[in-house]
Amino acid sequence: MAVGQVIPGLFFTFAAMVLLVFVSVSAPTWDTIYFFRASQGAREFHFGVFGFTGSDTHIGYNFPQSTFGFDNSRLNSSTIHNLTAALILHPIAAGISGLAVLFGLCGVGYHRAGTVFMSLLAGLAMLASLVAWIIDMVLFGIARSQFRNEGWSAQYGNATWMTLGATVSLLLGFCLGACGTLGHYRKRREIW
Repeated sequence: MAVGQVIPGLFFTFAAMVLLVFVSVSAPTWDTIYFFRASQGAREFHFGVFGFTGSDTHIGYNFPQSTFGFDNSRLNSSTIHNLTAALILHPIAAGISGLAVLFGLCGVGYHRAGTVFMSLLAGLAMLASLVAWIIDMVLFGIARSQFRNEGWSAQYGNATWMTLGATVSLLLGFCLGACGTLGHYRKRREIW
């Protein structure tokens, strides 16, 4: 079996899955993990995949004037709302990564086909997380600029960089898994 060749790709794919799961349960569910933090005085808000501090958990959200104290048509446009809905790509990438890990375990234990499927799914998850990271940078870059124009302190959060780390890890998992498919999968016979 090509256990030696598959394990590095499986490790990086598993690491990416863990990072993407953490990102998927970001604020408002887990306030320690967030894409964007805005604060003014004693008020501080963390923004995640399914909302922000103090909001309900749902796909896609707005930046309400009643919460933040300013009305900005650029932040409350339908484009921004659609970008916040597109943050669902993080849990989707986590799910695809999880499938890649399961196929990678099959590749370690049983057959080369598991490694092939792990590589393909890791590549697909890498594309999903890359698109998600680009959306993160665009969406929260616009939000950071608008909040700073209103006198707030605003900066990117740790979930943005965790998504980038997961993307790189999935790229490594894809490449190493693809190399692992080229290994020996038959047991050598011992001749006495």
